Parts: sequence; C-alpha cells; structure tokens
Amino acid sequence: MNDEAIIIGLADKDEKVFHELVKSFQKNIFHTCLGFVHNTEDAQDISQDVFIEIYRSVNKFRGDSKISTWVYRIAVNKSLNFLRKQKQIKNISSIEQLHSDAKIQGEQGIIKEPATDEHHFEKKELARILIKAIDSLPKNQRIAFTLSKYDDMQYAEVAVVMDMSIPAVESLIHRAKLNLQKKLFRYREGKY
Repeated sequence: MNDEAIIIGLADKDEKVFHELVKSFQKNIFHTCLGFVHNTEDAQDISQDVFIEIYRSVNKFRGDSKISTWVYRIAVNKSLNFLRKQKQIKNISSIEQLHSDAKIQGEQGIIKEPATDEHHFEKKELARILIKAIDSLPKNQRIAFTLSKYDDMQYAEVAVVMDMSIPAVESLIHRAKLNLQKKLFRYREGKY
C-alpha cells in the first residue's frame, strides 16, 4: 500500500488500513521511544500515544514527506515531551534489559550466556553509565544518535526525520560519539 492510499484510508477512518499501519511501524516506534525513555512500560505507553495521535491528526499530514518520516517525527516529539514532563527518570533499565525487551518484541535467535551475579552487576552498571552519558548529550545530538544507533536508521533517514541535511546529521552523530567517548573516559578515570 502506498502513502497516498494509507492517508486516504486513515482519513476515511478505515480500521483495516490503520491496523496495517500499526503493524508496519509498531516495533520500530517502540524501539524509538525506548531509545529515549529507557523504560519498557513508558515506551509502550508513548508508542500507543503515537498511534492515537496519527489516527486523530491524519488530516494534518501535509504530504511533503513520507508517512514513515511523519510517524517518526511524532514518536520523537512524544518521547521528548514525555522526558520534559519527567525531569528525573527514576527507573533506568540496563542495556541488557533493553535488548531482552527488544527480543520479546519479535527478534529471535539470540542465545544468552550464563552470567554470574558480579558479571550481571557490572553490565547493569555500565549500562546505567552509558544511558546517563547519552541522556546528557545536547538535544539534537541525543536525537540523532538515538535514531541512528537504537533504530538503525541510515543518516539520510535521520536527516529526513530531523528535517536537516545529511552532513548536519553526520556532524551531530560524530560530535555525539566524541562527547560520549569523553564522558566514558572521565568515568573510567574516576572523574564522572
């Protein structure tokens, strides 16, 4: 189904078209939200809000971008709005938890290695530090990095979602990586 047919179907409140849209984007939108909020339940709630917003505001879609771009923009905006409301995120999931949650959402074939309590604690601590470092990045760096790394988007896709040029996205991601390296180096040296 092409973008025009989807928009017409959504505008006509065709439930079949809406369910197809949800089915197509549900997993990726969940991962996008999870990349920002780091909490499975919050990401699920935000994902649902994204699809409710799409259903309600389909008439606002101008057609100057692909539907996927519009959907991702809504997901990013909803996630950032959530973070603004939640000045302090209290329960941060570890990256191990993020990956296991992602597996539950449909990925298969991953074999987990047995972990000791010490190994598990170290992984959790490293994940907490990494998430804290990512969250401390400037807003545009954080958005570009999250879309690129959590959602595996190509730079061109990130550029469309963020409404900027590909070189600008490349620069943001490069600066984000440099900033993360500095932050993680400072942590390793005991200065973080």
